[in-house]
Amino acid sequence: MDAPLADDAALMQAWTGGDAAAFTTLYTRHKGALYRFLLRTLKDRALADELFQETWSRVIAARARYRPEARFSTWLLQIAHNLAIDSFRKQRPHAGQEETEAVFASQAAPEREQPEHALSDFELRRRMQLAMESLPDEQRTAFVLRMENELSIEEIATVTGVGRETAKSRLRYAMARIRELVAE
Repeated sequence: MDAPLADDAALMQAWTGGDAAAFTTLYTRHKGALYRFLLRTLKDRALADELFQETWSRVIAARARYRPEARFSTWLLQIAHNLAIDSFRKQRPHAGQEETEAVFASQAAPEREQPEHALSDFELRRRMQLAMESLPDEQRTAFVLRMENELSIEEIATVTGVGRETAKSRLRYAMARIRELVAE
């Protein structure tokens, strides 16, 4: 697991030194995980596309300031997370947590009304997606960072800018809620 950290740090140093191929390797290695994170966090393809480009623009602008104190992927996702938070603030300046949860609950309601039957792989994935979408933003972000990007609690805390215990709590509540909704 230390090899990708060293590889990414070495690639960043090479790129800062003028090696354009190093950036191409970093981009190729991390573009899929970054895009999935943004798409699942934002649930809006156009906005995810926009913030995907903006994240890479910020990486390019900040490459000389990058320090390999954390994994490159953690740094990259932290930039994306901050852009997503800024986007949420612009889109929903007055929406509180209770209002947001009510909207998500109303969107997921039709799924619960379907007759009970054995779940196919597709149905299970669909329930999982609906369950993820019903989570409050902070919990969904913690869940996606853990499950999609395999970040540790400490790395989730770093990306989201909260304490370790807060990140752990958000992840615990998200996991419990996902289990509950998928089991229904």
